[in-house]
Amino acid sequence: MIHTEELTRTFKLKGGQTLTAVDALSIDVHKGEVFGFLGPNGAGKTTTIRMLSCLIEPTAGRATINGYSVGEDNAQIRRGVGILTETPGMYDRLSAAYNLTFFAKLYGVEDVEGQVEKYLRMLGLWSRRHDEVGSFSKGMRQKLALARALLHEPDLVFLDEPTSGLDPEAAHLVRDFISEMSDQGRTIFLCTHNLDEADRLCDRIAVFKTKLLVLDTPANLRRRLFGRQIVFHLREAQPDLAQQVEAQIYVNSAEVIDNKLVVRLDDPDRYNPDLIRLLVAAGADIQFVGELRYSLEDVYLQFIREDEKLAEENH
Repeated sequence: MIHTEELTRTFKLKGGQTLTAVDALSIDVHKGEVFGFLGPNGAGKTTTIRMLSCLIEPTAGRATINGYSVGEDNAQIRRGVGILTETPGMYDRLSAAYNLTFFAKLYGVEDVEGQVEKYLRMLGLWSRRHDEVGSFSKGMRQKLALARALLHEPDLVFLDEPTSGLDPEAAHLVRDFISEMSDQGRTIFLCTHNLDEADRLCDRIAVFKTKLLVLDTPANLRRRLFGRQIVFHLREAQPDLAQQVEAQIYVNSAEVIDNKLVVRLDDPDRYNPDLIRLLVAAGADIQFVGELRYSLEDVYLQFIREDEKLAEENH
């Protein structure tokens, strides 16, 4: 669906200097997946979306969207994508329905009234369809902008902070909506600072800070940084238990913390029964077993800090 090769964008600054906002980005986003694009403010995420949706031209590199080339087939690309920007603009003095009607006609939607009603109802705005958008809260405006992005039923949707400003109930509605769009085969390119949201929604995640730092599934990113750690909760942990467990060839490390034995190993599903038998034979009273799960925030911050440390060392 999306393919980029060394995609780069620089901006000219005053005094003849240049700023590289996106540096040699090479990624593939597959049809039907929810692709998370994560990074700090100023990392170049919005610039990337603007290039891929043909709003600005790349300085170097190339990109294709559904087989169409950015810079050559811009009209075809724009017809097949929907965009929700972080600060969507609407006509405040027009009603919600008229706003969507106007944009539906621009997109060349055949059943304008039907599409407008469909998305106003789906996003809980039908009862406010005749109200001026200027009277809407930020969250309501965000939902209306999402409706606008979907009017022409695009195969690819760019979402920049889609739940920003929404109350928990509305944010839940939007997240369910994103999952539903993915189930329908649409491709979602999601920029968000809500890492819990990204963890729940995204099939794969790219951590980006001008350059691509890492790209993988959330589960694989956790394993790459932290491995898998199993926690055996014991009635009373003997100090020598860690040594006995660590002596097993399939164990990477073992540590007793209070009355918990924390074991790092590559394949818990295979070796947990062996560990349980070993602990029982050693006289340990096992109360229950769980897995230590790191959050996506832990993963994200680790990669960002490693990048910052590398940048400091290079300077």
